[in-house]
Amino acid sequence: MKIIELNHVALHVADLEKSCAFYRDVLQLPPMERPAFTFPGAWFRLGERQELHLIGGRQIQPQSQRRGNHWAIQVDDLDAWEAHLTKADYPFFPRVRRPDGAGQVFLVDPDGHFIELCTPPGVIP
Repeated sequence: MKIIELNHVALHVADLEKSCAFYRDVLQLPPMERPAFTFPGAWFRLGERQELHLIGGRQIQPQSQRRGNHWAIQVDDLDAWEAHLTKADYPFFPRVRRPDGAGQVFLVDPDGHFIELCTPPGVIP
């Protein structure tokens, strides 16, 4: 018996249309087909095999922060992502380096979920 991998992250969102625009346009995640559930939602591809599932109808503010509840996406080039976010006029926190050398840039989605864009140790100067 073993765990294979993370399959998906599910986030409860208040405004499904606004959240879909953020994940599609700002984070550039490709939309996926979603089963015909009886509740609103949308699915996006995260990398090659993982998925992001948005669930509509959130009524309670999420408890998310940089050093608390957040989720991370490994990216290939933090410089390019910072340039993209700047061009898109989307706010983000200044890049930091973890003690092991990994790079991190944090941003917050329309619902207040903190997202970390990160690179492995040794990738950033």
